Amino acid sequence: MRAIGQDTLGGPEVLKIVEIDRPVPGPSEVLVRVHAAGVNPTDWWHRTTGGLLNEGRPVPLGWDVSGVVEEVGLGVTMYRPGDEVFGMPRLPEPAGAYAEFMTSPARHLARKPAGISHVEAAALPIAALTAWQSLVDTADVRPGQRVLVHAAAGGVGHLAVQIAKARGAYVIGTASGRKHDFVRRIGADEVIDYTTADFVTAARDIDVVLDTIGGDYGPRSLKTLRPGGIVVSIASPAEAPLAAVAEQQGLRAGFTIVEPDNGGLKEIAALIEAGTLRVEIDTVLPLEQAAKAHELGEAGRTTGKIVLTVAG
Repeated sequence: MRAIGQDTLGGPEVLKIVEIDRPVPGPSEVLVRVHAAGVNPTDWWHRTTGGLLNEGRPVPLGWDVSGVVEEVGLGVTMYRPGDEVFGMPRLPEPAGAYAEFMTSPARHLARKPAGISHVEAAALPIAALTAWQSLVDTADVRPGQRVLVHAAAGGVGHLAVQIAKARGAYVIGTASGRKHDFVRRIGADEVIDYTTADFVTAARDIDVVLDTIGGDYGPRSLKTLRPGGIVVSIASPAEAPLAAVAEQQGLRAGFTIVEPDNGGLKEIAALIEAGTLRVEIDTVLPLEQAAKAHELGEAGRTTGKIVLTVAG
């Protein structure tokens, strides 16, 4: 089968089409014919570093997937060949969605919402699960709370805005001026232009902050919280010491890593089918142009998601 591979760590130029053996599903796994694969920051991080688990060697790239079950392994009863599925298998271990076929634990997937394309479904899992696990599982966003989402037009941010609104929150997003219309259109009640205003003074009495940026955004975000509020960071493990500072102030803070989550995927699919959540697609490219997709993503100017198409 065709897949994207690399012989060495490095820039986008190291990515190339290779021919490798088609994988075989093991017990409790399914083989998925990949129709589309989402592109995410974790992809280019693994491309340049080899990730956490491979001692600095290249790993098969791609975690976001949407496709059709081709085969089922021993003991699988959730799916049959022909079922349309989407998900985020194995993260942080290698998954290999940049390929014509990939295997996945059956419970790392869910049925693809019928009303959206494979491209849209492939854009969802990592970003939507990150937003869901941060806002719902960690912060327990409730109706009437004030939620601040940083980088609200980004891959995670634009989905977080919609999930928070679906939970009944009052949502404030940060974004550059040219993206304000988009952020309001997806449901934000207020938008702060981070290039001209300080969100610390513009956003007050916040219950939940989703920090997708890192750096000084975590400590500064603490200043926007009301007593008992929480900053959830997805940006860097270095944010962990922020928790101790927050506790001293009667606040909460923490770093979270997205996990495969069949239940979360089902909740996201339900929001999609109810019409309260949609994913914004910035760019769609064929598998052969994975290097270009990484170049675009690393530039940091996209609105929404980048997706690679594999099968028709």
